[in-house]
Amino acid sequence: MATDQKSALLSQLRIDRSETPEDPDAKRRRRWLLAMGAVIVLLIVIASWWYLAASERVIVHTAVAKAVATSTPGAGPVGGSLLDASGYVVALREATVSGKAIYKVVDVLVQEGQAVKQGQVIARLDDTNARAALEQSKAQVKQLEAALAAARTAADDARPIYLRNEKQLQEGLISPETFDASKSTYDAAEAAARVAEGNLHVARAAVQVNQRYEDDTVVKAPFDGVVTVKNAQPGEIISPQFSGGGGIAKIVDMDSLEVDVDVSESFINRVHPKQSASITLNAYPDNQFPAEVIAVIPTADRAKATVKVRVAFKQKDARIVPEMGARVSFLEDGPRASQNASAVSPAVLIPADAVQADGEIGTVYLVNDGKLERRAVRLGAHSGGTQTILAGLQPGALVAIGDFGKMRDGARVRIAN
Repeated sequence: MATDQKSALLSQLRIDRSETPEDPDAKRRRRWLLAMGAVIVLLIVIASWWYLAASERVIVHTAVAKAVATSTPGAGPVGGSLLDASGYVVALREATVSGKAIYKVVDVLVQEGQAVKQGQVIARLDDTNARAALEQSKAQVKQLEAALAAARTAADDARPIYLRNEKQLQEGLISPETFDASKSTYDAAEAAARVAEGNLHVARAAVQVNQRYEDDTVVKAPFDGVVTVKNAQPGEIISPQFSGGGGIAKIVDMDSLEVDVDVSESFINRVHPKQSASITLNAYPDNQFPAEVIAVIPTADRAKATVKVRVAFKQKDARIVPEMGARVSFLEDGPRASQNASAVSPAVLIPADAVQADGEIGTVYLVNDGKLERRAVRLGAHSGGTQTILAGLQPGALVAIGDFGKMRDGARVRIAN
């Protein structure tokens, strides 16, 4: 009896581990919560990926490459450009006209821009001193001419006496002393005549010198040309030594204009005399002037690592003036030029901010399918915030403008404009 009671009590204390049936609504709620959590996590992952991808995009502006004209009618055959170089228009023949000494200007007969001919009088200088010296030397010539005539007369008068006494001395009619006296008189007269003749020669030379001084007061044009600078006015004192060589006027022979350019040593092997070229002036960027290489100066500039090249215009043009900035394109010659002419890319114009320039070569970034494409190009003229691309870029290409430090080939971009 006691044992049965203990067993009953132990049975009451035993934990019931049997499962109770779950509520169906609670089960559905738990599954819904799990699904919502998974969706939230997925959205967070997608948002994070989108944010990171967007932060890696390079922000750029874009511009379209526009085609520009690269030749003018009558320019002649144009081959592919081997090399471009910058320089200036210079005159092979120019002169600063001035007096040879210190003079006062009496009159200036030319103005800036006026064409003059060789020998044309362009100025007159004060000639009072030169004219006085000339008149003095002419008077001295007349005086010495009279002195020479008198000396010749004395010598002519002494000669017969000398000859007669010489004959009488041989016949014993006169003494040797008498003959010596006549001979001395004759010799002195001849010597005096020679001295007078020498003095007259010196005086006549002085007349020529003073005449040149007088001629120097009339300033003439040394060659045909155009007056580009007028430095003197009537009443001014001019002298090459004391006026910095400014003189009266500067005359330039417009038929001697050419372009001097500095070509890098690395590319000088592409240039040779008689090579065809094309010149583009900064003042007229839409016009090209046919040209030809005159000479490659056989010396290099150590500081700039360049070689000077002279280029001549094949056709004269009134628009070309000295000191204009110019760009020379050295062209291919012969059959190779005609073969490559069709393969040369047309020149295009893009903003200068879209180019990383490094001498004759530059770098641009194209935008293709939302990505950057690095492209090396050959540079042309730079003017007014625009850059001409001679090769490496086609018209219509979309170029990127932005921070070059962040740009790289293949990088994804976000276009700001």
